[in-house]
Amino acid sequence: MSAGMASFVANDSMVKVVSESLPSMQLIFLRGLFATLLLFVVVQAVGATRQFARLGNRRVLLRAALDAVASVVYLTSLFHLPIGEATAINMATPLFITLFAVLAFKEQVGAGRWLAIATGFTGVLLVVQPSAAAFNAWSLLCLGGTLLHAGRDLTTRYIDKAIPSILITLSSALAVTALAGIGTLVQGWQPVHPRQLAMLAGASVFLSCGYYLLTVAMRGGEMSLIAPFRYAGLLFALLLGYLVWGDVPDALAWIGIALLVAAGLYVLHGERGRGRGRPELEPIAD
Repeated sequence: MSAGMASFVANDSMVKVVSESLPSMQLIFLRGLFATLLLFVVVQAVGATRQFARLGNRRVLLRAALDAVASVVYLTSLFHLPIGEATAINMATPLFITLFAVLAFKEQVGAGRWLAIATGFTGVLLVVQPSAAAFNAWSLLCLGGTLLHAGRDLTTRYIDKAIPSILITLSSALAVTALAGIGTLVQGWQPVHPRQLAMLAGASVFLSCGYYLLTVAMRGGEMSLIAPFRYAGLLFALLLGYLVWGDVPDALAWIGIALLVAAGLYVLHGERGRGRGRPELEPIAD
């Protein structure tokens, strides 16, 4: 989960730079094309082409649809918000996932785990320090994308484990590309420069890695345990902000970072202390 979030932050940073000179739907479409081609090569290399028919699985299709809408909604808001603020809003996903985990999978989430997640989100707020004036319509749109991302991750847990994760990753890339392609018909097309193509190609590599790592994490671990490690994405965003733009967190932000790290360590230590894994889900036939 942590590696996946790092990949997504790197992708977000690159497409945000390109968004200054290309229409949003066009850049999402081009990035999606690169990602789809890359994933096709990987699918071929691992011999998963024999299972292409599983792309038509209704749960795979539902997850791909949720991911496509969530990606377009989130990226549209990202292009109008600072990356730190957009990343922080997206960090509300663990709260939704934990609620979904309790309602859908009957996972036992103790008071300590709830407190750790709440502490982590408090850390997010301290880092971003949002004001009422800054929380505009784009912030609300970003929050909507966050809810859709949580729904996508919940759907991931319902997919038959016999379906390779790389195929699920490919389905997401195909869906996002198709939706963005439709968007370009409305938004229009502009000439693309080699530098823009190079950045989008690089972003597609990070995006593909993030898709795959997130899918593996959500299929292989207890949702309410793994969810808080999404907060690592904000740490990566802060590091990238410092290395690229020279942004340095203030005192409140450093306190928030400490809370984020402490919450993640508490959840991990608590799980090891119990010495047990997540309850096994019943196999789902399709």
